[in-house]
Amino acid sequence: MEHGFDAIVLGAGAAGLMCAARAGQRGRRVLVLERASAPGKKILISGGGRCNFTNIGAGPANYLSANPHFAKSALARYTAQDFLELVESYGIAWHEKTLGQLFCDGSAKQIVALLLEECAKGGVEIRCGEEIARVEQDDGFTITTQTGSYRAPALVIATGGPSIPKMGATGFAYDLARQFGLKLVEPRPALVPLTLGGEEVLFRDISGVSAPVAVSANEASFAEAALFTHRGLSGPAILQASSYWRPGEPLFVDFLPQRDAAWLLDAKRANPRAGLRAHLRDAFPARLADILTDKLALEGELGNLPDKALRAAGERLKRWEFRPNGTEGFAKAEVTVGGISTAELSSKTMAAKRIPGLYTIGEAVDVTGWLGGYNFQWAWASGVAAGDAL
Repeated sequence: MEHGFDAIVLGAGAAGLMCAARAGQRGRRVLVLERASAPGKKILISGGGRCNFTNIGAGPANYLSANPHFAKSALARYTAQDFLELVESYGIAWHEKTLGQLFCDGSAKQIVALLLEECAKGGVEIRCGEEIARVEQDDGFTITTQTGSYRAPALVIATGGPSIPKMGATGFAYDLARQFGLKLVEPRPALVPLTLGGEEVLFRDISGVSAPVAVSANEASFAEAALFTHRGLSGPAILQASSYWRPGEPLFVDFLPQRDAAWLLDAKRANPRAGLRAHLRDAFPARLADILTDKLALEGELGNLPDKALRAAGERLKRWEFRPNGTEGFAKAEVTVGGISTAELSSKTMAAKRIPGLYTIGEAVDVTGWLGGYNFQWAWASGVAAGDAL
């Protein structure tokens, strides 16, 4: 049996629920189909269970895309302040952690409850546990699942990317894009730990050690903590840079973001009898200091070491080159870079230019935010853009 709706949204994640709520409250009859057993599963695990629901400074510069201008329209029309006002209207207590990152004081469940209530206000029907067997297009769209067929003149792809497959994430959005002839920008893991091999395996020996650094990849630089792991590199600064890093390329770590390259010359004058290891142990956790000292291979008191060698060591510490041999993949990636090409979509409505009634929002689109609430803001903004156009 077929059921008639004005719009069908595939995916009950952040973008899909936001879109459905917005369209429902505009009087549209909306159905949301979700493969998982409950809505908002990725939301629930985000931010350590407290949901980093937006970033107060979110703007186009915080996003990667083959077209860096594409996100401007949606982000300008639905801002972080707009979502914060919605959060506050539900009495949800929140706090700013660092760098504009906003979290619930309580639980991510509050954000899911907010979205479900917004959907309820719009009379949105949400059906979970729906495995989609077929998506067909004629004068509208027919979605066939194990429970029946559903028809609507509009279809919204909000099934996300393949990051965090243990939460049920798949590349289904890309399968649909291929079916409809939409171009894809090659998807790859983003906000993901990097792995080390070769001589750099030594750094795995200090698994669990973290330090404040500045990490650079392809002209993008992030000053936050880096964490050494049993497989390589992680921590906020590394995750941020991973979105810009490409296999085969170097990654540069500034171990002394608060000091200049001449630091060791100053140390030599102030305390010439101390060795390099002692000075680095003042600056870094001992295990990291030891491995850096061994790699720099400068033994003896600083007073006996040439200025040229100390300056070179300081410069290396300011721009330490790593050559990651890969990432930990989609299993550990928080999001996906790439996806459905923005060239196929209207930046104002998220509608496919060549296929009437088809929309794509959220992580499925080639727009990827930094770590820190930016991807949620894109979900809200792109969801609103489509919801207002349905």
